[in-house]
Amino acid sequence: MMYEKQHVQMRMDLIRNNNKSSSFSNMKKEEKKTSIEEERFEIVDFSGLSLETLPSPSLNLGIVSKLDLSNNNLQIIPESLIARLLNVVILDVHSNQLRSLPNSIGCLSKLKVLNVSGNLIESLPKTIENCRSLEDLNANFNQLRKLPDTIGFELTNLKKLSVNSNKLVFLPYSISHLTNLRILDARLNCLRSLPEDLENLINLETLNVSQNFQYLETLPYSVGLLLSLVELDISYNKITSLPDSIGCLRKLQTLCVDGNPLVSPPMEVFEQGLHAVKEYMSDRMNNGGASNGSKSKKSSWVGRLVKYGTFNGRSQKTSSSSGAGSRHRHSHDGEAFMPEYRTIDGIASPSYLGMFSPRRLFSSPRHSFSR
Repeated sequence: MMYEKQHVQMRMDLIRNNNKSSSFSNMKKEEKKTSIEEERFEIVDFSGLSLETLPSPSLNLGIVSKLDLSNNNLQIIPESLIARLLNVVILDVHSNQLRSLPNSIGCLSKLKVLNVSGNLIESLPKTIENCRSLEDLNANFNQLRKLPDTIGFELTNLKKLSVNSNKLVFLPYSISHLTNLRILDARLNCLRSLPEDLENLINLETLNVSQNFQYLETLPYSVGLLLSLVELDISYNKITSLPDSIGCLRKLQTLCVDGNPLVSPPMEVFEQGLHAVKEYMSDRMNNGGASNGSKSKKSSWVGRLVKYGTFNGRSQKTSSSSGAGSRHRHSHDGEAFMPEYRTIDGIASPSYLGMFSPRRLFSSPRHSFSR
């Protein structure tokens, strides 16, 4: 432990010396500086030291802009330490043994990036909603069973939300109010459903709810109102049909559906590529293809689709031919592809997965479509 503290102190001294050299160089160029300009912000790196407790820092925590405590054996982070990080912008505590975050995290009003992945956290403190500057929240590979109910009402600057490989059963309704969100990764959970009103996510480009396996059976119609959506991954769930509104996703370039017992659209449509799928769904919406039991719900959505400019009541025909003989001509309209296998960050495999091989589960889906 004495060696670890000396190592930490050496890092701190090196960082301070670098900052002093930089300040000295700047003083040559400027004759006057205000008190704000003289203030230096520090980067403190305690990562990879196998720390079980944190040493008492010898510097003013109020001038720390980035604190890296990752890859240690920390079980708790002192409330008092977090409360003094008044100017921290990046906080990285991934790959520790944390079971909770201190409530004082709500004091970090300037925090933009928070990485708590690879811990044992079961819930996020409600005070995290006070981190209103937060843009990137990574809580992958924890034990999360729920997110704070009102998180979407408060973290309005959030652009990336990663909560994959947890035990989430649902996403709070307030998620649909994250109007600046661009990436939502909720794969490898136990999601039963998605919030109904997703149309407020006007900047969402990537939605990944894959590998919720036997739990996720349907997608809300509001998926068709995600005007900026480019990539949709719903692979390895229990979805039998796609909502007709999928046909209105004009910017959609990649659709991954492998590992679902899909009936609608039929497989022969998928074999013709993404453009054929979107046209098929548009035709169903135009012709009222849903069962009588769901017609009233569907008709209520058509008006909203028209309002958002994604549906004009007519199927968009093209002059391109389809079929196996013209696969290369469909490369710009979307076609099925089977890329090489690739892994994801880490492994999480419920007991239900025994019927699948790991290579198949953690690879790019076969029934994928790309533009």
